[in-house]
Amino acid sequence: MTAFAARLDDFGKPAWIALIVASFIVFWPLGILVLGYVIGSGRMSCGVDGRQRWQRHMGRMQRRMDRMQQAADRWWGPRAAASSSSGNRAFDEYRDETLRRLEDEQREFLEFLERLRHAKDKAEFDQFMADRGRRFDPPPQA
Repeated sequence: MTAFAARLDDFGKPAWIALIVASFIVFWPLGILVLGYVIGSGRMSCGVDGRQRWQRHMGRMQRRMDRMQQAADRWWGPRAAASSSSGNRAFDEYRDETLRRLEDEQREFLEFLERLRHAKDKAEFDQFMADRGRRFDPPPQA
């Protein structure tokens, strides 16, 4: 089901809705099963944190881009577009520097996101521990 689900995810929510409707038309218990799967897996943004779904979606897009880059590397060699000369050395240097700067900014941004996630997780955990500690503290004796 995961390969089929990934294929439907490419088309988005309308494909899932069409599958639910079709499964109800064909055999109503199947429609209930598909509806439960769609809601339980968070494909309709129900029951799953939107941030987790966004991260999964971005990870899937990144993997596709990596596969496309690998295919391009097989055909034209690694970074063929970046290594080809435009005939203008000043422009080539500017382009190379800009690409380097953008790669550095991307790396820094991803590191920032990781630190932000870590800080949020730590804050949530600290809040949980504080709430848990208050729950088990004995009431003050008067």
